[in-house]
Amino acid sequence: MIKPLQITKLSTRHLVLWAIGLSVVIELGFLSFAGWKLVGALENAPQEQFREIIVSYGAIIFIATGALVGLVLLGLNRVLSAREHDLRNLPDRPEFYDYDLLNLPHHLEEFDERPLKSLTFTVFDTETTGLRPSEGDEIIQIAGVRVEGGKFQESIVFDELVNPGIQIPKASIRFHGITDDMVSDKPKIEQVLGEFRDFIGDTILVAHNAAFDMKFLKLKEQQSHAKFENVVLDTLLFSVFLDREVNEHTLNAIAERQGVEIIGRHTALGDSIATAKIFIDMLDRLEARGITTLDQALKASNSMVAVRKLQNQF
Repeated sequence: MIKPLQITKLSTRHLVLWAIGLSVVIELGFLSFAGWKLVGALENAPQEQFREIIVSYGAIIFIATGALVGLVLLGLNRVLSAREHDLRNLPDRPEFYDYDLLNLPHHLEEFDERPLKSLTFTVFDTETTGLRPSEGDEIIQIAGVRVEGGKFQESIVFDELVNPGIQIPKASIRFHGITDDMVSDKPKIEQVLGEFRDFIGDTILVAHNAAFDMKFLKLKEQQSHAKFENVVLDTLLFSVFLDREVNEHTLNAIAERQGVEIIGRHTALGDSIATAKIFIDMLDRLEARGITTLDQALKASNSMVAVRKLQNQF
């Protein structure tokens, strides 16, 4: 027997299945009861009234069943809405500043004089078992979307769940909602990172709090035989550059300031899409500040590392 407080702890998939199952049970129970009553009514009625009785009972069954199922779905909607509200209010990841991870080997001369908006970017995000990649935490989802010519390309998407080979801690499931059952039949990180490397090609990588995601990728290079030496840009650092007077530079805070709706918060794909839309808006703002080339963007971004570290002390 599922207690009321346990319902909100179910995964979304199990919650929907539970609601469908309850609706079916209610409908079957009511149909059985109504059928029993209908048989009794027909037994005691003259034959010329059969049609009228059947139509009346049919209407009652239809209305009552719809109302009961509607109540179940209303309850499901309330639970899902509460869960979505909780996700929006979960704390963001701690900020990571590994300067070396944002200055990987690359050939800037290939991009130096080209306008930022003319370049091709892969905006990506990961979901993980925890916040300590050097201590055994693993990637469980990675997604990426494409920005070309300053526009979001909806049809170019990478989104894969990953079997981490370890149990996913309950504390992290609260954030991303990914359970052990959901990844048990998914490919290992070696395969997924190889496919992701093919997807990004020589595009410029963009992420929010990019050093966090890049650390996970770099630690898996030898295991996956996939090298990640692309140019990396960080929307968190661009946010500090553009809105230095503001102290909040979480993805939620930036999205709210820029009027970007995040659909699927704390999912790799949802956060990738939101970050891409934020980044596109930032390209216009950077251009207004005289930042028009990749070299200028990197210098502006990297100069904010020390500024942000200083801000976080107060």
